[in-house]
Formats: sequence, C-alpha cells, structure tokens
Amino acid sequence: MAQNCTGLGVYSRFVARVVRQFSPQYECVLCVPDRGRTACLSYLPEWGSYCMVSPRSFLGRVFPWLWRTVAIPRELVRQGVTLYHGLSNELPLGICRTGVRSVVTIHDVIFLHCPQYYRAVDRFIYGIKFRYAARVADRVVAVSHYTKGELVRLLGVPEGKIDVVYQGISLDFSRVSDDDKAVVRSRYGLPQRYVLYVGTIEERKNLLLVARAMKLLRDRGELTRDFCLVAIGRSTPYADVLKRFLSCEGLWGHFIFLHDVDFADLPACYLMADFFVYPSRIEGFGIPMLEAASAGIPAIGCTGSSLEEAGGEGAFYVGPDDVEAMADRMLALWSNEGLRRERSAMGLSHAERFSDSRLFDDLMAVYRKVISQ
Repeated sequence: MAQNCTGLGVYSRFVARVVRQFSPQYECVLCVPDRGRTACLSYLPEWGSYCMVSPRSFLGRVFPWLWRTVAIPRELVRQGVTLYHGLSNELPLGICRTGVRSVVTIHDVIFLHCPQYYRAVDRFIYGIKFRYAARVADRVVAVSHYTKGELVRLLGVPEGKIDVVYQGISLDFSRVSDDDKAVVRSRYGLPQRYVLYVGTIEERKNLLLVARAMKLLRDRGELTRDFCLVAIGRSTPYADVLKRFLSCEGLWGHFIFLHDVDFADLPACYLMADFFVYPSRIEGFGIPMLEAASAGIPAIGCTGSSLEEAGGEGAFYVGPDDVEAMADRMLALWSNEGLRRERSAMGLSHAERFSDSRLFDDLMAVYRKVISQ
C-alpha cells in the first residue's frame, strides 16, 4: 500500500518513515508488489535503505494481489524477518505457520457499519480478510479509539488484543515558502480566499452537505461573491450528483474541483486556505482533519465517528445532516479573522500531540509486546 497516494498509502509510508528514522539499527524489509511504481515512495526519505522484496515469479508480477496474499510468508522466512506488520487491514495467508510474529493495523470496518457504500463482493472479501487478520495477528492496532470500539463490537476482537496508535501526517508544512505558495496558486488557479476540502468525492464524504449550506447562506443573503470551496480529490459518480445540485442552484461559480494535485503541492493548498471542511459521515480516523490542524487552519468536521479525535478541540463539529449548523459555522469562520486565529492556535496545540517521536514510541510499545509474548 505504500506505493499509492491514498490514505492507506500515506499511513504505510508514515510507519516506514518513523521506524527507519528512530530505529536505524533495525534491518527493515519493505514488501513492494510492483518495483516499477516508486513515485509515491519518493515521499519516503531514504526509502532505498530498506531491503525491498517484490514478486519473483511471472504469476506474482501479473497478479500482485496474489503475491501479497500467499507468497509474502516465504519471503519473510527467506529474509529472516522476525516481526511482520500488515499496514493495510490484512495479513498474508499462512503467516501463523512461519514462526514470524505479526501485527496488523485495521483502519476501519466501515464496510460493516455502513454496507450501503460497498459492493456485495467487496464486503465479502473484506470480511474474510479482516476477520482472518484479526484472528491470527499477535496484536491488532486501531488508528483511533472509535475504531477500537468498532473492532470489538462488529468483529468481535478481544479488547485486550487491541492497541490504539494514532496516525501521523506525511505532509511537511515547514518548508513551504511564499514563493512556493505563489507557484501553487498559479498552477491550479486558486483564488485569493477559499475554503478547502481534501478527499475522495464520494457519498460517504458527504460534500453535498457543504453545498446545501452554501445554498442556505445564499438564500439568507449571507453568501458573499468571493466565497469559494476548492475540492481536491478523486471523483466518483457522487460528484455528478453534487455538480447537478450546484448547477440547478446557481452555485457552480463557488466551487472549484481539482483532481490531479501533486502530493507535494498539498501543503501549500492547506496553508493558503481560510479554513477546512470535512463533512464525512464516518471515518476510521480522518487524517485530513489532523493535516488541517497541523497547517494551522481551523476546520469543520462532522460528529458520529472519529473526527473529534483527529481534529481536536480547535475544530468545530456539526451533525452530518445539519445544514443550518454547517452554514453557521462556515459563515462564522469566513467572516471573523479573529475566530480563525483563535481556532488555528488551538489546532496547532492539538497537532503537537501527534509528533513523529511520540507516535513511534506508541508503535514500538506494541512491537515489544509482541516480541516478549
């Protein structure tokens, strides 16, 4: 998963980075299904210092999912690995017969909590993989206390087997200069003021709530001409529903959709925004909320899952169907610079709890439990 730029990829690179940074004495093996795909790995400093293993057979190269599922245990034995960490909800079949101890991170079980967002075949496959991984792993890592509760409730994982280790961020906000911001603003045509959303444009992420809140502000005569939301993320059919709503309500000029933003440009996009919105109905953690806090911009998230853990006390939270509350919070942040500064300071204080060293210590504590068992 470290080879893609999704949330799972970000998490995988984060773990690989901090382990290498704070424990250089350990020999680390990175299982990479496709050695030719290294674009996202370039965001992992000194990734080349890892021993990378990839499919050896033609079949494994053609079907990397098959290699990941059944062939990795042989590679672990060949490399003399003593502890394997499955970073994306699964463990390879047969790992429990190799003598290699194992940890698995399970990010969420949304496919059980909200099955309407998934195809039946995907729910079936995820159910098999997640249950197997939770059963055979020596320890299970949950990325939030909310997810830990869901693992106990929906997967029946013993509470004592689960450790909560939060996810850190891979974005570097400290190196963004004013010149960098100007380049990014020009590259993507960003307005002088805007509200930011980062994430897949899909039903679960609930971006239509923001559009409806903007309509309410317009109907109340409180939507200024320069109010603009920049949505960065991959589109799904839900994006068409959102765009039809914007067109019907005459709000098209208040939205900018960007689908191919370079990962390296994201810090500047955050830093130039007035505030951040993340109206997702359910998340295992909600890393964009933490990214906003780390960038020093206030945020609005939704209640009901883990976003309060990610965003902290500096963010505002509204119900996922509360259009009026979303409109009121957006108007307050857009029109009140003092409120933005106050909430930004609270967000930065919250983000300090997610330092690399602190999260690395939490992760190493899990590894030590496994090794000492």
